[in-house]
Order: sequence, then structure tokens, then C-alpha cells
Amino acid sequence: MIRNPVDITVSPELARLIAGRINDPEIEGPVTLGSLRKFVEALLPPEFEETESLHHIDDGDSLIDELDGLIGEYGEDANAADFLENEASEALSRVIEAAVDGAEIPPTLDDVKEAIASGLVARLVAEGALEEDEDETVIQEIEDLIERFGADAMAEDFLRYD
Repeated sequence: MIRNPVDITVSPELARLIAGRINDPEIEGPVTLGSLRKFVEALLPPEFEETESLHHIDDGDSLIDELDGLIGEYGEDANAADFLENEASEALSRVIEAAVDGAEIPPTLDDVKEAIASGLVARLVAEGALEEDEDETVIQEIEDLIERFGADAMAEDFLRYD
């Protein structure tokens, strides 16, 4: 599928929801912002909408508010996949490049995770290619990408070219 990512960052909660709906094999056709809003709305008890309109339960915006903002700007028919960031951070891109350089076949996200567990990040820190404080964020980021795109997604597809 050809995607036109929108230059906007959505909340991690909304990103997980979008990825979950896109990866649901029972959903036919593209997942739109409008269909996402209807899905979230159907999950809420009727009394929640009244409470939500009076005040927010937390300090941040709810998923409904976030979706309403996106729908207001991009329309109900906007493809939700366009709002998923699909590039690795600069640090994870260095890790992926190192994994690609040492692989006989192109690595998947799961292969990169295994390489990280086998000491790839520690080696890159020792070589000065990564900062010491980047190791934990790289691990969390690869796990998030696997959750959103699947363990078998090709790691090279997420390289950031700045």
C-alpha cells in the first residue's frame, strides 16, 4: 500500500489504536478517521459522553477529542494509516544499519530486536556510534515498532534518511 504520511504526530494511544485496526484481518477496506471515531465511540458507555463533554477525566485530550481535531483538519475520509509515523529514530536507524551490514539476508524488526539482545547496542555504544543513554530508548522503540507493524516487517523500511 502506498502511504502519504501526514506531517503530524498523534498520541501513542491513538497510534496503537490505528495500528490495531489496520492490522485487524476482519476489517475490509482502509481504516479512516471517521471509522476510527465511530469505533471508539461505540466502546464508550452512553453516560461517558455526557461526562466527557463536561470535563476531561485527565489533563490530556481524550481519543475522541484527538480524532475530532484530526477530522476537523483532514476530514472523516482521511486514511488513518497516514497518521502513523513509520520511521525509526536516528539512534534506532544506526542500530538497523549495523544489523543490515552484518546480515546475510535483510533483517526483520524481530531480527534487529534479537541483535540488540545479543549485544549490538552495547557494541555501538563502545564504538561511539550511540550514546549510553540511547540504549533503553532503542529497545522500547523496536518493541513499539514490532507491536505496531509486526515482527516480520522488514527493518530497512523504517530507516530514517536525514
